[in-house]
Amino acid sequence: MKPSSYSPHYDKLRAWMKQKREESGLSLRAVGELVGRHHSVVGKLEQDRRKIEMLEFIAYCQAVGADPHEGLDLLLQQSHRQ
Repeated sequence: MKPSSYSPHYDKLRAWMKQKREESGLSLRAVGELVGRHHSVVGKLEQDRRKIEMLEFIAYCQAVGADPHEGLDLLLQQSHRQ
């Protein structure tokens, strides 16, 4: 199976991203400003309405102070459960 970037495998990653943003105390608007994107783009990443590009993911993690490796580990765990 070739997973899509919109597949359920990404659900835990998206939830993790939102959790990390909330733990950092940043709003969607604040993260958007930090990564140079409109806040609606950040919201769409968290809500499964936009695919997650790797460089955007890294910038997002840097903005919220999260380790991108932790998020990637979630994807690896999901891929092993197919």
